[in-house]
Amino acid sequence: MSDHPAAAPVVLDLEDVSVTVPDGSDTLTILSGVDLRVGRGEVVLLTGASGSGKSTLLAIGALLRQPTSGVVRVDGVDTSDMKQQALARLRNQRLGMVFQSSNLFPSLTAVQQVELVAHIAGRLDRAARDRARELLASVGLGDRIDRLPSQLSGGERQRVGIARALMNDPAIVLADEPTASLDEARGREVMSLLVDQARQRGMAALIVTHSPDQLDGVARHLHLRSGRIVERDPAASI
Repeated sequence: MSDHPAAAPVVLDLEDVSVTVPDGSDTLTILSGVDLRVGRGEVVLLTGASGSGKSTLLAIGALLRQPTSGVVRVDGVDTSDMKQQALARLRNQRLGMVFQSSNLFPSLTAVQQVELVAHIAGRLDRAARDRARELLASVGLGDRIDRLPSQLSGGERQRVGIARALMNDPAIVLADEPTASLDEARGREVMSLLVDQARQRGMAALIVTHSPDQLDGVARHLHLRSGRIVERDPAASI
């Protein structure tokens, strides 16, 4: 099924993407002819049963895995013939990732977790340090910047993860079950925060989730089944 959101600059464009892997003497198809376009300022929820291809699709969009066939464009850049170093550079510049668990370093404070993004890019200057603090303040952690992960709640750790994903001013944030380890109230809080940040900053978001009801009516909802986008909820759009 092809998917065509409302007219907006497309920041993630998957065209006829397929992924196959050897399976003994046979071939296993993980994704089959997927078309997906996510526009700037748009939030897309992706659901599907275990094994439907959600994680693979997210990895393709995050430039962490190359498809067997098809085209992946990020912010207008065709990644088909790019080398690993160039892919890593584009990923660091234009993509943000939020993980299922916060994946924080236990010995780094909240602000150091966010500053690490600039450090890896070789841009940890005064402006970057100020931006890290501003981002933590924007996700409600202005008074927690010097706390270690062990001193933060699960929801607060996920907020640090969101701030970290925003540090490089990405065109799109890709989130893999960002509320899976949280209770329902904290999950709704984190999902709403992610959507609010996307809207405020004019970026896109692609969120894999088992709880689409946490964002009823505010995001486009796509469903994967057996490697194909087979359902769309036309009533749920930004």
